[in-house]
Amino acid sequence: QLYHLLFLYSVVSPYSTVSSGINAEYGKQWLKNRYKKLFPKKRCAIIFVMYMALFITQGLAVTATQNTDHRYEYNTTVVVLLGEVCKLLAAVIIYVCNHSWSEFKVEVAQRRNLFVLYFAPAALYCLYNNLQFTSLTWFDPTSYFVLMQFRVVMTGVLFQIFFSKELTPMQWLSLILLTMGCIVQRLHENDIGKLSLDVNIYLLLILIQVLSSCFAGVYTEYILKKQPGDVMIQNVYLYLNSVICNAVLIGCNGQLGSILQPDVWAALCNFKVLYIIVNTTCIGITVSLFLKYLNSILKTFASALEIVFTAILSYVIFGVSIDCGTVVSVLLIFIATYLYSANPVNNTREDKANSPPLSPSSSFKGSDMTELGNHISLDTTRSRALSGSENV
Repeated sequence: QLYHLLFLYSVVSPYSTVSSGINAEYGKQWLKNRYKKLFPKKRCAIIFVMYMALFITQGLAVTATQNTDHRYEYNTTVVVLLGEVCKLLAAVIIYVCNHSWSEFKVEVAQRRNLFVLYFAPAALYCLYNNLQFTSLTWFDPTSYFVLMQFRVVMTGVLFQIFFSKELTPMQWLSLILLTMGCIVQRLHENDIGKLSLDVNIYLLLILIQVLSSCFAGVYTEYILKKQPGDVMIQNVYLYLNSVICNAVLIGCNGQLGSILQPDVWAALCNFKVLYIIVNTTCIGITVSLFLKYLNSILKTFASALEIVFTAILSYVIFGVSIDCGTVVSVLLIFIATYLYSANPVNNTREDKANSPPLSPSSSFKGSDMTELGNHISLDTTRSRALSGSENV
């Protein structure tokens, strides 16, 4: 009501500086609070950008290690296992550097229940990481990232179940548009979209990846936010379980004895392969921080935005063409991202703590009313002074 009165006043009053000043301040406050809802702290924005950058380079690096027959000249399961070992070491080193070795031993002993809790997501991440190499042998990086976005709606459903927080209609609309962008890109493909048995099998593997990613991501976020303890201690138990799961997978494939052969390790002594291992380590630490300080819904949008940059880089590096389906898909993803950014899932503990007036009819209370009154009186004084100087 106050905002409407000020608007009418600005129409009939010669001192229009009041209206422009309030509109500008209102716009700045609205943008500031929307940004704060998406990224409550500065480190959250850094984590968001790092997450996208690391995953984009991961898909491109894995594709770059393929030979002309789209095969890998190294043992991909061993690469995943080494990545999990490096994640485990990184989590231990980060915690010890910030605390001490004695505190680390005490925390690990006190949080032994996390070993059981993190076994399920560790097994799902093990499945996801190993299927990534298989999927990228059949699909180019852009198509792979687009197909992986089918996890968006599934993540929304699981997020509501685990956190008992219902998504708004606008948030669901943005998730549906995001999924439509995936479908449009998939239906437009001509080279890959052949209804053969092999393609159906690979699409089934993509579906398994989607389900494992959704369950693992939301469940890990639930543990990180509900269980006490430092995030790096929780990472230690997650990566310890991941090492065990990958070792079991190697044993089931009958490769446990072959990994000790010199030629297996010689194939890993390649810059691109070593980069994949290091990048995987950084991804693991970044994902845990993302789920700790942000949420799974925003994580799906970060993954969708990867498509835009992946399409551009794939065109520049590998010569993968950008067709009309990809362009339409990217546009739908941008629209969905915009709608979500206007009404995001609040990452703060109290939804009302940082909520701005969302419309001109929103009411002002307490300190906001006082601050606005001071702003009006100051602008009015300035405008009258300017008007007086013009008359002189």
